[in-house]
Amino acid sequence: MGLIQISAVAQVPVSVAFAFVDDHRNVPDWMFGVTKFEPIGAQDSGLGAEFDVVMQLGPKAMKSKIRCTEWGQDEVITLTSYEGMRNNSSWRFRAVDAEKTELSVDFGYEFPGGFAGKALAKIVEPAIQIAIRQTEQNLRKAIEEHHRANPQD
Repeated sequence: MGLIQISAVAQVPVSVAFAFVDDHRNVPDWMFGVTKFEPIGAQDSGLGAEFDVVMQLGPKAMKSKIRCTEWGQDEVITLTSYEGMRNNSSWRFRAVDAEKTELSVDFGYEFPGGFAGKALAKIVEPAIQIAIRQTEQNLRKAIEEHHRANPQD
């Protein structure tokens, strides 16, 4: 299984950062390559929420159904796939001070075994690494812009 870990500091309070990431409607705006991130059923946040996801990485559209397997207000959101491309991501939030939040993500992924899986990994892994780095930059920028535009949030 591949694993990418990234962290950065956003110039927003931890509650703002968490609320922004926790709102599924924002995900396609900051998560690189995501073209679809829709709730499955009525629950759209918190432990047990499920989502239908499509991520375009290079020439390949990767589809997954994911479930929130860990959720702690202003602390952590973990999403784990249960169908499609095997992946999991843990987003952690730590207040640096009243106006700064450290965001960290651990993104794990796994391709099917055998020759086809190895061939797919060679094509897609570099794109995943770029996507995670770009996602961190997009997320930090989007959260900070949202906070400037909506300081009451």
